Amino acid sequence: MACKWVTQETFDAVVQENILEFEMDPEEALNEAIQQFDSQGVDLTNIIKDVHKPTNENETAPDHEILQTLESLRNKVDMSSLSDVSELLIQFGDQCKQGMGYRYLAGQKSAYPVVLKAWKLCEGDREALLNCLYAMSALTDGQPDLLNADGKDLIVHTLKNHASDAEVALIAIRLTRHVCLKHEQNRQDLVKAGILRQLTGAIAKHGADPDVVREACSALRIMTFDDDIRVPFGHAHDHAKMIVLENGGLKMLIDAAKAFTDNTSVLSEICGTISKLCVRNEFCQDVVDLGGLNFMVALLADCIDHQEVVKQVLSTIRAIAGNDDVKDAIVNCGGTDLIVLAMSRHLSNPQICDQGCSALAMLALRKPENCNVIMEAGGALAALQAMKTHPKDVSVQKQACMMIRNLVSRTQDFSQPILEMGAESLIVQARSAHRDCDDVAKAALRDLGCKVDLRELWTGEKGSLAR
Repeated sequence: MACKWVTQETFDAVVQENILEFEMDPEEALNEAIQQFDSQGVDLTNIIKDVHKPTNENETAPDHEILQTLESLRNKVDMSSLSDVSELLIQFGDQCKQGMGYRYLAGQKSAYPVVLKAWKLCEGDREALLNCLYAMSALTDGQPDLLNADGKDLIVHTLKNHASDAEVALIAIRLTRHVCLKHEQNRQDLVKAGILRQLTGAIAKHGADPDVVREACSALRIMTFDDDIRVPFGHAHDHAKMIVLENGGLKMLIDAAKAFTDNTSVLSEICGTISKLCVRNEFCQDVVDLGGLNFMVALLADCIDHQEVVKQVLSTIRAIAGNDDVKDAIVNCGGTDLIVLAMSRHLSNPQICDQGCSALAMLALRKPENCNVIMEAGGALAALQAMKTHPKDVSVQKQACMMIRNLVSRTQDFSQPILEMGAESLIVQARSAHRDCDDVAKAALRDLGCKVDLRELWTGEKGSLAR
């Protein structure tokens, strides 16, 4: 993995050197520079890889276009020229969207305070405000560290003051999503500032607008992530509880879903968000009581050919199946047959196989009567077929082993039929191929009655550990 970095200036200088010193044409000079840095283990993710026009030895290479736009924007903001600022913001946002290298270079050259100042200048002009939000959203995509306290206040302030404007809400929510992804501190600060109420309020107010609902669901889901490797632990669980308990998140999402029965992309976002909110036993039951389970089972049946919808519905079923009473409700409404059908229909999709095995594993856990239904529906065979189809996918292998183990741990009569399907060789293969599968694979083999080598690594006696 690359671990070295260079500045944009260094990269551009090498390209120019190739052109002037080695008389390469611009395209060849660029490709040579890229190969040179790649061979040295340099990460060029944040580098603009454009061909500049060749210059004479005594001339200075021109700035990248995004820096020229930024300089013009800086000057117009200082002059408070609102019409010029508005046009330049669109141009700057478009250039930021060309790639991470453009955004990174702009961020390094102090673009954030310029756009922030423009934001404050544009608050009273709707069109200019939209353009400013667009530019800020584009700039912070992949760069959440740029956001400061003023920016956080402006996000919440804008969403609150323009709550009835769907277009402003959409771009402000997209900006929220960008600055919260992989940034725990931004999430916590924005939640304290009241962002959850603004996000759920946007769904309630603009429930007929698919773009707003989709974007707001995505932002809410990110608030429940624990994806910032810089912090030992986050507040994902607390944020999920706040969305449900303080903002009526589950009811709001389930009600919103009913307005988009023909829009699979919105339904996928809603289901994915619901799955992230079911962090407590009572929340799982709430989904059933609010009609969410029946809705999702019907959705799975109606959209069985739409892979993204299937994946998200299975993820939600797996989440709410953490409640033992809900397990029975899922089985009783025909959910088991649909899960197996979805896995069989999309056997080539590892994510669906993963979520399907995981959902069936949860339904079988501590529920021998559910194991009978799963076996009759062909669940064990579907899981083993998934293992055969995706031998290199550790998550599929692990969840399938877990499901097999849960099927036979309290119902030994299923061991022989499952072994006759070829389970032992597949589980042994998963154990040898994936270190993360070792424990669950051993447990599955043990409960199937197969011979398992269990090494006693430590006996509790003094002395060094035997290897």
